[in-house]
Amino acid sequence: MTAPARLADIAAQAGVSEATVSRVLNGKPGVAATTRQSVLAALDVLGYERPVRLRRRSAGLVGLITPELENPIFPALAQVIGQALTRQGYTPVLATQTPGGSTEDELTEMLVERGVSGIIFASGLHADTNADTDRYERLRAQGVPFVLVDGFSPYVRAPFISPDDRGAMQLAVTHLVSLGHSRIGLAVGPRRFVPVQRKIEGFARAVRDQLGGPADAVEDELVQHSLYTLEGGQAAASALMDRGCTAVVCASDMMALGAIRAARQRGLDVPGDVSVVGFDDSPLIAFTDPPLTTVRKPVPAMGQAAVRALLEEIGDVHSAGDGSDGRRAPVHGEFVFMPELVVRGSTASAPRTATLPHPREVPRP
Repeated sequence: MTAPARLADIAAQAGVSEATVSRVLNGKPGVAATTRQSVLAALDVLGYERPVRLRRRSAGLVGLITPELENPIFPALAQVIGQALTRQGYTPVLATQTPGGSTEDELTEMLVERGVSGIIFASGLHADTNADTDRYERLRAQGVPFVLVDGFSPYVRAPFISPDDRGAMQLAVTHLVSLGHSRIGLAVGPRRFVPVQRKIEGFARAVRDQLGGPADAVEDELVQHSLYTLEGGQAAASALMDRGCTAVVCASDMMALGAIRAARQRGLDVPGDVSVVGFDDSPLIAFTDPPLTTVRKPVPAMGQAAVRALLEEIGDVHSAGDGSDGRRAPVHGEFVFMPELVVRGSTASAPRTATLPHPREVPRP
């Protein structure tokens, strides 16, 4: 393509004259900032490389550590955070733990060695009440700003970003009670995790308020711990159905898909015999069979808030050195975002027969 043709293409795309395009490409003054941005955007759209002098320099690397990528909610969060960081001139670096692979501490060390400007931890050890939180104070002492997503600890001085897990369970239970369900179970992960504890608290309170019964009986009979996997949800839901539950609230969409499998293995229909509610509203979950009723985790708002909080922490580091004793104390607070109930096809009115058949009672073909 000849140079004039290229200028004409860019000018047409940006809605400006070729002379204006030439001034922008040659770094000449006298062009409004919005016009200059339109020309640069036209370059990107048409697939042309920006001249070296016009390329935005990276403001630095920012690490994002996730526990896995098999659950679609983590890639969704990574995409939101990555886009928000890129818009601010930072380069996101995704670091994911894998079974038998690098631990959170090893990934953190790797990122620090590469001189990252900050780190965002998603569903990390900060959510585990059995984990040692000193690792975060050591990171803070190294001058690395960080933000923690999903999970809260009163012992870590950092900004926390969380969904309202208690409120999420309130939404799910209220929906199921309105459909006539009086025996509702909760399938969750291991109890040592803060989001699990909060979901149990919200679930138990909602069940007591709307259906009655002693507090200890709710957790003893209606809560089943398992793993945050399809197989974990299947096992937990099976145990809850053995106890006569006609509806199961799951702590993740993956667990909810396992709950649906458990019902079908018993010859039961979802939602005709058993209603299932997930949590997350992961990508593609609306297209399952049946489409899953779930509590939507506010991932876009949480991801953007995590980036804003981290940039504020990074700004504090850069503004230090004014003769005082260093940067101001890090924010120690929690930003909580309310989830949303999304009703689809996996919930329906409670069956007339409250007692579900045990697997041994299911007719064999």
